[in-house]
Amino acid sequence: MRVVKQLLAVAAVAFVGGQALAAVEGNAALTLVVGVLTAVVAVLVYGWVVRRTERRAVTELARAGAGARIARGVLVGFGMFAAVIVNIALVADYDVDGLGSVAGALALVGFMAAASVTEELMFRGVLFRIVEERTGTWIALVLTGAVFGLMHLFNADANVWGAICIAVEAGFMLAACYAATRNLWVPIGLHFGWNFAAGGIFSVVVSGNGRSEGLLDTTMSGPTLITGGEFGPEGSLYTLAAGGLLTLAFMWLAHRRGRIVPRRRSAMDAQPATVTVS
Repeated sequence: MRVVKQLLAVAAVAFVGGQALAAVEGNAALTLVVGVLTAVVAVLVYGWVVRRTERRAVTELARAGAGARIARGVLVGFGMFAAVIVNIALVADYDVDGLGSVAGALALVGFMAAASVTEELMFRGVLFRIVEERTGTWIALVLTGAVFGLMHLFNADANVWGAICIAVEAGFMLAACYAATRNLWVPIGLHFGWNFAAGGIFSVVVSGNGRSEGLLDTTMSGPTLITGGEFGPEGSLYTLAAGGLLTLAFMWLAHRRGRIVPRRRSAMDAQPATVTVS
């Protein structure tokens, strides 16, 4: 029951924030303010509902060191996407035609802040964390990553291949990041850094949601498996490989730190086998 209460609480903030962002669309300053406010309220609501339903301190959102953890995640996410763009540019056609829109980039800061925070709270903070308690880390990673990928099928230019890529390169990777760090700040930063680099800096399509107006005025063309086509670079084989490698790196780190949760054995599994002698 707690999973339902926690999901509904954060989803309500995400819904209201999404409606507010839609209402101020076109106004960069208001989009920035509303997006950041949505992110802050979502964190507060998550902390409140978890304390209320689990009667514990919300250590995964501890304030101590939060800024440094977010910054570390942003750097990883930005670096990963920048590497993907460089690789795409070497094989396909990615051109920078000049400066894009500063106002558009500012608006995307707010939009991406709201999206990264609410999605991480719901998918890693609630779903992955609670499913992991019963199934163990590996099964929870696969299950929640698959759900995260399926969610992106509702985007405007989504396709099955893009959803599969998102499941692996984002769903698996962000769950592994949480497993390795046992806090939500790093995956939130990683998620934001990744999304803002895509839309706010390199001005490419983000998860099939249409081309973004970021700091650079860019064009991209080439084979779909390299560029991701209408879904954007998140449907590229380069992105899939990068996300897969980071997933393995985070899981190795989680194992090294002793943070892999084993699958809970059922009462039937726990019973010793008996041998009947006739």
